[in-house]
Amino acid sequence: MLLGVNIDHIATLRNARGGIEPSVIKGAMLSEENGAASITTHLREDRRHIKDEDVYALTNILKTKLNLEMAMADDIRDIALEIKPYSICLVPEKRQEVTTEGGLDVAGQTKKVAEFIKPILDAGIIVSLFIDPDEKQVKASVETGAQFIEMHTGCYAECFGYPEEDDEFQKLKKAAELAQNLGLKVNAGHGLNYENVHRMHEIKGLCELNIGHSIISRAVFTGLPEAVRKMADLIK
Repeated sequence: MLLGVNIDHIATLRNARGGIEPSVIKGAMLSEENGAASITTHLREDRRHIKDEDVYALTNILKTKLNLEMAMADDIRDIALEIKPYSICLVPEKRQEVTTEGGLDVAGQTKKVAEFIKPILDAGIIVSLFIDPDEKQVKASVETGAQFIEMHTGCYAECFGYPEEDDEFQKLKKAAELAQNLGLKVNAGHGLNYENVHRMHEIKGLCELNIGHSIISRAVFTGLPEAVRKMADLIK
């Protein structure tokens, strides 16, 4: 498995004062230098953390891969088609949410998703769909033409250490197996941290884990290089 580091919350801290510190660019560079195989940013419609200028700058400096998380918004798709990141991950988005809540309902809007991502696929950009570990969502994802799914691990993370943990974990394991049997590649993320990430090794064939909040939280106390190295080691 590879580690994708989400740097959104570096931007959250920067935006709290409206200045330029801490730099998301420096955060991305330090993450790359210490084990990140890709950098993930979520360009939200309300631009609450990552800004347009951030993704343009990252496009020019990254030595690894840029994974651009985005909602089904035409203006953000236009940016993706201009900067051509290595991959995009389509996510649901609500203005009132603190962070992404649950996976994208691909099964309920399969045709709409397929039409939205077609220009992105045609541009040679890899497309991943952020979904709950649910059979109907996995099967619908195949129909859209996307090459990847990213399984939402939030429920597993919330239940870690409680009796419900194994039930939630088995949902992830079964969804990953189904997706791979149907020809999809599988990533995972959301809520993963230094305590619960080890179980991802029990899921065969996972390509990448996208992790942000726990890494940035640890970095407050240990520094970003150590925080990224520690997570990269746990994933290896």
